[in-house]
Amino acid sequence: MKTTVRILTFIVVLIALPSQVNNLLSQTTREVGNLVLQDIPEIPEFLSERLHQYQNTRSAGLDGWLPDGSGMLITTRFGNTSQFHVVNQPMGARKQITFYDEPVGEVAICPLPERNTFLFTKDAGGNEFSQIFWYNMEVSGAEMISDGTSVNFGMNWSNQGDRFCFTSTRRNTKDFDVYISRADRPREAELVIDKGTGYWIVTDWSPDDTKLIVVQFLSATKSNSFVYDLAAGELTQLNDPADESTFLTVAWNQRSDRIYVITDQDREFKTLASLDPVSGNVELITDEIPWDMGDFAMNKSRTRLAFTVNNNGFSQLYLLDTRTNNVMPVPGLPVGQVYSLDFHPQKDLLGLGLNTPQTPGDVFALDLETFDLERWTESEVGGLDTRYFPEPELITYQTFDKVDGKPREIPAFVYQPEESMTELPVLISIHGGPEGQYTPGFSSFYAYLVNELSIAVIAPNVRGSDGYGKSYLGLDNGYKREESVKDIGALLDWIAASPDFDEDRVCVFGGSYGGYMVLASMVHFNDRLRCGIDVVGISNFVTFLENTEAYRRDLRRVEYGDERDPEMREFLNSISPVNSVEKINKPLFVVQGANDPRVPVTESEQMVKAIRENGGEVWYMLGKDEGHGFRKKENRNRQTEAMILFLETYLIGAE
Repeated sequence: MKTTVRILTFIVVLIALPSQVNNLLSQTTREVGNLVLQDIPEIPEFLSERLHQYQNTRSAGLDGWLPDGSGMLITTRFGNTSQFHVVNQPMGARKQITFYDEPVGEVAICPLPERNTFLFTKDAGGNEFSQIFWYNMEVSGAEMISDGTSVNFGMNWSNQGDRFCFTSTRRNTKDFDVYISRADRPREAELVIDKGTGYWIVTDWSPDDTKLIVVQFLSATKSNSFVYDLAAGELTQLNDPADESTFLTVAWNQRSDRIYVITDQDREFKTLASLDPVSGNVELITDEIPWDMGDFAMNKSRTRLAFTVNNNGFSQLYLLDTRTNNVMPVPGLPVGQVYSLDFHPQKDLLGLGLNTPQTPGDVFALDLETFDLERWTESEVGGLDTRYFPEPELITYQTFDKVDGKPREIPAFVYQPEESMTELPVLISIHGGPEGQYTPGFSSFYAYLVNELSIAVIAPNVRGSDGYGKSYLGLDNGYKREESVKDIGALLDWIAASPDFDEDRVCVFGGSYGGYMVLASMVHFNDRLRCGIDVVGISNFVTFLENTEAYRRDLRRVEYGDERDPEMREFLNSISPVNSVEKINKPLFVVQGANDPRVPVTESEQMVKAIRENGGEVWYMLGKDEGHGFRKKENRNRQTEAMILFLETYLIGAE
């Protein structure tokens, strides 16, 4: 039936556009599992075999210590999707406890040991309408406790473990409100905050469970914080509402007379501070660290904090004594990414995840007295010797504008073989966001490109990226959108000037906003590129803003501009790649999830259609059971195989 409908659609197009008959008739469509493949050749068996080891790496992430301290709850994948497992000792056996076709999501473990339960979220087919489930570890079973239709997240247990709050769109499907449920009646949720604008999220309960601290997230550069008195039902704002800065309250101290805050108010970077909720006085704690705060955790007695700092793309872990506010860096950790911090409920241990370019994500316990790091999981790497995986070099290149009279420098990470006798083809990998940041970590895909195909990978953090201060973050907003695209042009200049790289063999690759950057780069630099790979990318900002899920629309308008304003609408249309497809004549590969709530499937469909009508060449892969990127292993494997074939065909092999 689907094939018939598609053929009828093509007949209508052929009548309207007779000059494109040959192009459209040449299209081939086939289905493999839950994937629809258009104009994608069969994958050679030898390519699949060569990729097999690289596709059979896995990682493990920490969800938290069990409340009685007997072990850890972790997430890892042994089948098609990531599921929950319990590990009771370092390097112990992983006991799987959930077995869903869909991957599991966010977790909140009840702090009361005798309740022996945790909450988690799970969506369907990548649609991101996450539901909350109650898992009873006594009977090893879960049941859904949310309404089945809204978006739900941000579960946060009270200190006593008798109540939990969460954020949901159940009131009107658009606004993110705060609800509270009792542990003995978890389905009966009470609406406590329904102020509309922004994402309202509870970050902590006061030590006596009488108050909440609540963040109203409005954009990457603006958030407000409040105290909510549960008895009085009163919401008191803690920051100046007129101040355009990030103000994230994260935790109460032990005496309930100070609140820890992450803020970039009057400064470039997100800094840890403490706030007097009565006087409003703010004392800076980490102002001497010129980088953004990252992950954050507090121990059960509220005497110690652990937090990370994003130092030029790499994590640095720090500890803080809440009684003195003394800060100490943790020595001896491998250089990479540190995340998922969680203090042991009884012992002086900090659980954490650790990922480096040569080791996949795994779970460790850090002894806070000796700083010894004990491994709890060791994820498989397909039998590969990851010591030979490439490590990135951090470089900067000059772009088109200046700062204080000097050319602006754009940071980028470069992966390449240690030795090469010829100029290397290049894959430019552009992160999403746009308020994201490329941070080096384990990537078997990059390792395959470098080690097996001798393709260099360059991952730039163009203007608009997070991690380099709020001024840098705002350099691509509104009418400055295409200035980030110019940063890719400057990278092409840098590649051309380097003796290591072949300027005539460059591919752009990216997902989400990075997908837009791929399409925009192909519009502006078509003659300097060999091909492009767009994963769930924006092709038209106007149709994107009109069709993205309603609960996301206002947040995205802050970043991209309001398409309802006629002047802005005209500008957004002028920079949308789908309106300039006549400038693209290089091969394009488009990957999309049918259930994507962020960048709807229509964004990819209209781009593919426009390219074909213009006589261009495009491969198209649609995941019927996926959303904003592929999360199921079998789909990811086929996507990777097809991308490798595309690169071998058009980046390496084509002239």
